[in-house]
Amino acid sequence: MSIERVAVIGGTGAEGFGLALRWASAGMEIVIGSRDKSRAEEAAARLRERIGEAQVSGQVNAEAAAGCSTVVVAVPFSGQATIYKSLAGGLRSDAVVVDCTVPVEAAVGGKATHVLGVWEGSAAQLAASLLPEGTTLCAAFHTLSASALEDLENHLDGDVPVCGPKAGKAVVRELVEAIPRLGFVDAGPLENARVVEPITSLLIGINRRYKTDRAGIRFTGL
Repeated sequence: MSIERVAVIGGTGAEGFGLALRWASAGMEIVIGSRDKSRAEEAAARLRERIGEAQVSGQVNAEAAAGCSTVVVAVPFSGQATIYKSLAGGLRSDAVVVDCTVPVEAAVGGKATHVLGVWEGSAAQLAASLLPEGTTLCAAFHTLSASALEDLENHLDGDVPVCGPKAGKAVVRELVEAIPRLGFVDAGPLENARVVEPITSLLIGINRRYKTDRAGIRFTGL
C-alpha cells in the first residue's frame, strides 16, 4: 500500500465518516478534518471505538489537509466553496485532492433527488477553480451510500467512476480498491463530473422507492 495517510475533510459528516471508517479498517492512517477541532476529535474517538487498532486523529480542516498528500473532501455543496478557500493556501505541492461533493437541492433546503446547476459545470470543476493552478483534483465516491459505508458488515458491491487528470487516478484507484468489492472505473477528464454527479440524485430516488440503501452502479464488460 503506497497511501499511508489520508485527510478526510468533512469526516464528521455521514459520508466522510463512512469513507474514513472503511479506509481505517484497511489499515490507512486517517486524519479527520472539521471546522471545529473538538468535533473532529470526537469523530476520531468514535472511529477508534469501531476499529480499536485504527490510527486516527482529528484536526481543523486546514491542518488536516496540510499534513497529508491525499486529501478527500466530503462536504455538503452549501459549504464547499468556503472550505476549499480555507484549504487552498496550505495544500502540499504533491497533494491529490479527491472531491466527493454532489450539488443536490438538499444542501440549500430542497430535495435530495433534485440537482442544482453549477456555473462551472460541476461541483468538482468549481472546487478546482478555487485551488491553486496545477493542483491535482479528481472527482469520485459520489454514488456510495453513507449508511452502507458505515455498516462494516455490509460488503459494498459496485463501481466508482473517477473523473480527473491521469496524474491523480492511481491514488484514487488505491482508495477505491482498499474497500473490498468496489471497482475503479476511469470516467475520463474532470469535466465529465457534470455527468457523474447527478447520478447520486437518481440513486437516492431509487433507494427511497425500493426502501433500501444498497443501490449502486456496476459497469459490465470492463
